[in-house]
Amino acid sequence: MAQGTRIAIIDDEKDMRQSISQWLSLSGFETETFASAEDALKSIGPDYPGIVVSDIRMPGMDGMALLKRLMSIDSGLPVIMITGHGDVPMAVEAMRIGAYDFLEKPFNPDRMTELARRAIQARKLMLDNRALRRELSDGTVLMKKLIGSSPVMERLREDILDLGQADGHVLVDGETGTGKTLVAHALHAVGPRAGRKFVQVSCAAHDEDALMTKLFGPLEEGGAIPLVEEARGGTLCLEDIEAVPEAVQARLLTFINDQGTPPETRIVAVSNLQEPGKTCEDKLRPDLFYRLAGLKITLPPLRSRGEDVLVLFSRMAEQFAEEYGGDVIEVSAQEAAQLLQAPWPGNVRQLINLAERATLQNRRGSGSITALLMAEQDQPQTVVTTDGKPLKEYVEAFERMLIDNTMRRHKGSIASVMEELCLPRRTLNEKMAKYGLSRSEYL
Repeated sequence: MAQGTRIAIIDDEKDMRQSISQWLSLSGFETETFASAEDALKSIGPDYPGIVVSDIRMPGMDGMALLKRLMSIDSGLPVIMITGHGDVPMAVEAMRIGAYDFLEKPFNPDRMTELARRAIQARKLMLDNRALRRELSDGTVLMKKLIGSSPVMERLREDILDLGQADGHVLVDGETGTGKTLVAHALHAVGPRAGRKFVQVSCAAHDEDALMTKLFGPLEEGGAIPLVEEARGGTLCLEDIEAVPEAVQARLLTFINDQGTPPETRIVAVSNLQEPGKTCEDKLRPDLFYRLAGLKITLPPLRSRGEDVLVLFSRMAEQFAEEYGGDVIEVSAQEAAQLLQAPWPGNVRQLINLAERATLQNRRGSGSITALLMAEQDQPQTVVTTDGKPLKEYVEAFERMLIDNTMRRHKGSIASVMEELCLPRRTLNEKMAKYGLSRSEYL
């Protein structure tokens, strides 16, 4: 079952909980039943992967007391209360405490199914958001997302670790689709501010007045907290920094100067400028630019990352195959050469999109990577040659990808890999050492 599809049913009446369980099971949900609130609390903790349906009137701990306990464990857990006739005031109080909704006996089973479905959708979204927030606050996880063993990626990871510990503001730039926002999150997550707020805003999404108010206030009664206040002590990520209007640039410079050294709030500015012949320096007033660009990271384009292209494509294809329930794409030597030679103007984002489309085509048993690449380049479907790069490099990149994919598929079983690739053990060991592949990565 997918995350967030389970339903815990709590009722002291055996016939009632069994009938609810049977109906919801027939509707496609996974259920578990409990005869008391005390029993249920032994199994329901923070991040419970589903929702709760509970009767209000039960011996021992009743539904209201259970609801209060559940809200203290996980305030985002949807709890649907079942009430008897005349218990509506109690149900209203339950909603005030935090219940998702209530059903009055005798209830329409279809109404229960619909309510459960909506509650589960809300729970899935909440759990996904929590997982994303944890991921974006975990420096180790974020660094693992920066996949690749090319020299430029090794250097990028080193730069992130170094600059993450620094106090100065940082400018992150690079071509579209290279992962600049991910790097901004990583800079925060690996540094001393990791436990504090990371506040992000797209400067291009607001006009001058709206951006000024969003960043600096004033705070009106009942209004949103200005972002400079929300990010105090943490990191303020300004995406599309090149789009900041002049008046806001002046106010931002004042904010930076007033903070002193080291700054209480660190700014990570992300430039998405794609105008030919223009740089972020051309768009910002010089004093602001040099305050923001004291430390700088420029992300490498995908075309400069060598065999990282094949590694990334393989990982993305695996993820999409799992998501869509199909087989992992088998990449031929010719397709590997084409992936390595493609210009990738959209960089990693374009590669991810290609892997998804190729996976969907593969599931239907039609199409090819070659066709997708040529369609993107608006070229006839011709074989791409290895001009401009030694053939040996293409062969080695393809060989590494093949061993990596096979090891991953067989979860590190050397015997299975030897059999599939028809390689003696010594040869396989030598090639793994040559390509920096370790069996421990696949176990």
